[in-house]
Amino acid sequence: MADIDLQAVAEEIIGLDDLMRFVGIIDLKGEIVEGIMKEGKTSLETQKEEEHFCRQVAQRRAAREEFDERLGKVRYVHVERECVTQLVVYAKEYTVFVTVEPETSVARKFELVNKFKEIIVRHET
Repeated sequence: MADIDLQAVAEEIIGLDDLMRFVGIIDLKGEIVEGIMKEGKTSLETQKEEEHFCRQVAQRRAAREEFDERLGKVRYVHVERECVTQLVVYAKEYTVFVTVEPETSVARKFELVNKFKEIIVRHET
């Protein structure tokens, strides 16, 4: 993970769409190693809540990996909430957690997930 410019990854992702709110890059222990809030947006959670949530994201990843052999690897996670949409993509050594405005179309969210994956692959190689 040290060889990857995580700030560049986060900046490239946050710049994809005006409806994006936050990009967090989380290590496998659930620690935020890079995070960017979209300019003009405010966090819906306190820093403590955000850190707790990110630890939960890492725990859920570990739980999902139990089923990888039988069901295949998780491609992405999409959580639709009233105030925000959460998108999670797993990289080799970290997890990319992104929030976008809920009014973003489902088709656009899917496009964004595919772009996140392209960015991650490009930076991992």
